Amino acid sequence: MAYTKLQFKPGIVRDITRYSNNGGWFDSNRIRFRMGFPETIGGWVRLTNTTILGTCRSLHNWSNLSGTSFIGAGTNLKFYVLAGNFPEDITPIRASNRPVTFTATDGSDVIRVNDIGHGALLNDFVTFSGAASLGGAITADVLNKEYQITGYVSASAYEITSAVTANASDTGNGGVNAKGAYQINVGLDTVVLGGGWGAGAWSRLGWGSEANVQIAGAALRIWSQDNFGEDLVIALRGGGIYYWDLSGGVLNRAVELSTLPNAQSVPTVTNIILVSEKDRHLIAFGCDPESDPGVQNPLTIRFSNQESATEWRTLDTTTAGELQLSTGSSIVAAVQTKQQILVLTDVSAHAMQYVGAPFTYGLSEISTNISIAGQNAAVAVGDSVYWMGKGQFYIYNGNITEIPCAVKEYVFNDINLTQSAKVMASSNSAFSEVWWFYPSKNSANNDKYVIFNYTENIWYYGSLPRTAWTDNTNSGLPIAASTDGYLYTHEFGNDDGSTDPVSDIGAFIESSPIELGDGNQFMFGRRILPDISFRNSASGATASAELSISARNNPGGSAFGTEDNTITGQPIAVGTFTEEVDIRIRGRSVAIKLSSISGMSGVSWRLGTPRIDVRPDGRR
Repeated sequence: MAYTKLQFKPGIVRDITRYSNNGGWFDSNRIRFRMGFPETIGGWVRLTNTTILGTCRSLHNWSNLSGTSFIGAGTNLKFYVLAGNFPEDITPIRASNRPVTFTATDGSDVIRVNDIGHGALLNDFVTFSGAASLGGAITADVLNKEYQITGYVSASAYEITSAVTANASDTGNGGVNAKGAYQINVGLDTVVLGGGWGAGAWSRLGWGSEANVQIAGAALRIWSQDNFGEDLVIALRGGGIYYWDLSGGVLNRAVELSTLPNAQSVPTVTNIILVSEKDRHLIAFGCDPESDPGVQNPLTIRFSNQESATEWRTLDTTTAGELQLSTGSSIVAAVQTKQQILVLTDVSAHAMQYVGAPFTYGLSEISTNISIAGQNAAVAVGDSVYWMGKGQFYIYNGNITEIPCAVKEYVFNDINLTQSAKVMASSNSAFSEVWWFYPSKNSANNDKYVIFNYTENIWYYGSLPRTAWTDNTNSGLPIAASTDGYLYTHEFGNDDGSTDPVSDIGAFIESSPIELGDGNQFMFGRRILPDISFRNSASGATASAELSISARNNPGGSAFGTEDNTITGQPIAVGTFTEEVDIRIRGRSVAIKLSSISGMSGVSWRLGTPRIDVRPDGRR
């Protein structure tokens, strides 16, 4: 017997041919590398008991002084705060106590609401109070609740859909005390490019109906958020800044920052906000200048007085101020590190640093030759910032450099460029990883990811629908938002907790061919020693995975796994106590694939260094 070690190089390599990647890994899903060896990623379990409305693209976790953990979650429809596992709706109200009347039609569940100058859009949310029964099935209890607008009629009327069908007695209008409270307009979940024919809402309700539809503009709804002490500051990209006061309780809604007591010169429109950690200034990026309120300048940066979220006047007695970038057309992202804030425009990068009185902040240009996929495409890890550009990956650690990527062509050939603003960068610091979730070519939402392991300097990828992520929570585990409306705790257990019952996570790793011997001689293999660990598997001694092995004679030849070369290698179940597996293969090179077994939950695996028993052989 002559056993040959199958030692594979760590990381996935896709941007060369399989054969050129001799002894490497070529394909994967839901695995990671630790100390050079592949293993399954951790599982996930639902954090929230109920779904949240809309697609979440912003998560932020913080704690109050007593150590209670909170999570802010912003979607295209709502904004929520979680204290535990139940999401509370704190979406700001833009207009309240507006007189409304109702019109019902016998046999219909659609109710017309009349409100002159309501300012609402299709899919907006409104809560009614004080309404009286319409006289029949549409009672006061039916009306006095929150509704989502299902039809836009005009600037003076819209439609809602009731859970109850009206009858002939519903001839009233709700009475003189009926009032409506409107939440801020909803945003889009999909990027709409261009204008004119085919853009926006055209054709949503059939031919000729476009005039009866009013929806949000073309911008994707993205929130930015940061805690100001125990409280939360939130902002819409291209919208206003809002403040949530924890002392009012989790049921308390966020309000416009400018409405707080002693608020002075607060920006009315911005793209991004954050709170500087060291010096406690609230900073707005891409906002309206102090001298021209209400007119957004996408390259303007303003900051509040130190230790104040409401004082924004530039005075000798304040540290508030304003900066202006000179390159780029818009600030796309702002990322805080331990030492400074990296400000990224569409073409340039700038370092913003606290310098003290009298200027408060200094700004220096670092590069004018970069790109970034979107607002959430960058993440800080210590003093470094990693981000996805438009065709490459970057790192800033004092200097900006492009990160060599062995799967770059694979990823950027697969990404849906029209929806690249949805790219979400996230850190998984416990495993020295930066994740980028992105929409693949045939998807309108994030369904794939690519990972850079900055300790081992390798890449790997897979599929997982996640739209937002926050690391370093009080539990020590990451939390992410999925397209199914739930939040999930990650690196928890071994299973996919989005199914009921839970299921295996569908992990696999597949190698490129590895030459047997010197690669010039035909070899015969008759057994393999798997070397697979099932540590932390809930199923213990019964845990197993599927191992398949196939051989090739030439790089362009088909894979085969049996003596007569008629079929590819078939999966073989290998378990905790599998010492060796009999095989019969011939070829100059061999490739292996290790996969989770479909339907077997509770299993995690780690592949070591398999050995194969081979000897020189002829083709017959």
